[in-house]
Amino acid sequence: MFKRQFLLAALCGSMLLAGCQDSGENAGTDAADADAQTGEQQQEQENHAPAAEKEEETEAPQEDGGEGAEGVAYQYEVNADTYAIQPIEDSGAEPQVALLTYDDAPDGHAVEIAEILAEHDAPAIFFVNGMYLESDAGKEALRTIHEMGFEIGNHTETHASLPDLSPEAQREEITATNERIEAITGDRPRFFRAPFGQNTEASWEIAEEEGMALMNWTYGYDWEPEYQNAPALAEIMVDTEYLNHGANLLMHDRSWTRDASAEIVEGLRDKGYKLVDPALIASPEREETAK
Repeated sequence: MFKRQFLLAALCGSMLLAGCQDSGENAGTDAADADAQTGEQQQEQENHAPAAEKEEETEAPQEDGGEGAEGVAYQYEVNADTYAIQPIEDSGAEPQVALLTYDDAPDGHAVEIAEILAEHDAPAIFFVNGMYLESDAGKEALRTIHEMGFEIGNHTETHASLPDLSPEAQREEITATNERIEAITGDRPRFFRAPFGQNTEASWEIAEEEGMALMNWTYGYDWEPEYQNAPALAEIMVDTEYLNHGANLLMHDRSWTRDASAEIVEGLRDKGYKLVDPALIASPEREETAK
């Protein structure tokens, strides 16, 4: 399992509407929304200076991050402004990293994506919608992905636009999904990604109460029609100008994304990027009642 392998050997607002898509392979976002996704937040990421190189990694617990699930110190954190993955100060962690994330799981291809990533020793976060966990097939798919060692994140129950919901409805969207995931895997999610990147004051509060770190992304393309084929997607995900230290790659449970995943992994590594293990990324400590 990735968490054990990697650990023993050694993650915004309404401007991000293009970053998630509705269920179904033909669902997508138009060019205007795509332009918004590559706007202000990505400019912040492009200007985000790489963290300084550190001489060596440390196994000691960090004051800011604490220890991960396996008792190994957190080495990275989510930048609250850009959502890049950055080394925790004085951790000595490698700054040239990228994080793989897949939304809308397990809609149809998530297990196949996980199998491809496992073949390439590539860790990732699968952000799950609770609506896909109602069937036995969905539950089994999530269980399989989790048992392979991948981190499971919360992407709400129905992929609703949170600003359109009451605070009470937002709470149900988020906590119900946490409960479903915990019932199936035994673990409660540590990371939350709002549909379309649309966080609200309520979702911030709920995520904090649930002990989850908010995680949007720095770039992604697989919902745009021109990139809904594996060769084009694999090329843009590696050659984009937005690939920088700490890149947080947004992808989805789609067939073309599945078919591009191996080439994306190898392309990132060929450019000198290490794929960061989500188990090394800090999340808030949970209250005992939330465990």
